[in-house]
Amino acid sequence: MLLTVLSWLCSSLLASVSGGKLPEAEVKIEVLHRPFLCHRKSKYGDILLVHHEGYFENGTMFHSSRIHDNKQPVWFTLGIKEVIKGWDKGLQDMCSGEKRKLVIPPVLAYGKEGKGKIPPESTLTFVIEAIDIRNGPRSHESFQEMDLNDDWKLSKREVKEYLKKEFERHGYPPNDTLHENMVEDIFAKEDENKDGFISSREFTYKHDEL
Repeated sequence: MLLTVLSWLCSSLLASVSGGKLPEAEVKIEVLHRPFLCHRKSKYGDILLVHHEGYFENGTMFHSSRIHDNKQPVWFTLGIKEVIKGWDKGLQDMCSGEKRKLVIPPVLAYGKEGKGKIPPESTLTFVIEAIDIRNGPRSHESFQEMDLNDDWKLSKREVKEYLKKEFERHGYPPNDTLHENMVEDIFAKEDENKDGFISSREFTYKHDEL
């Protein structure tokens, strides 16, 4: 408890000395390619299909979806912490077919702990290409399509069925484990009263804390 109080006091002192809040870490974004036609841009709640390469500061590659992951691009939902914060921040307003270079500071990557082959306090560079962008279960546009019985609330079954349909629609096999994990993440954040349903009032594609 004492350590918590001391930490809070130190943070408050630093903020007051600097004249306000400490500056937030930023992702450096460089657009390497953007298609001439952009029919939609990514937003929190969308499902993105991406190829990616990751590099350490010295230029050494530590991962590539074109070499690893069965050489397949990966799906994830933007803005619900399925990926590191730097991706959630750096891949907004992206077009399908666009390629970006993200330079991500440790606090928006794997922080003081590191992960696997990523050492603690590592600044990472990613080259990411968006292959496809689709409405996700946290998009307002999807609510009515997901609400199969028109009762103005979503069950876990309805959300999972929507995910399966979206994957199949675009030629990808259903992935029950991935779908269930995504559903659990969504309900943990959206189901405010914990009644096992997401009401139309609770439903949103963007939260301030994301």
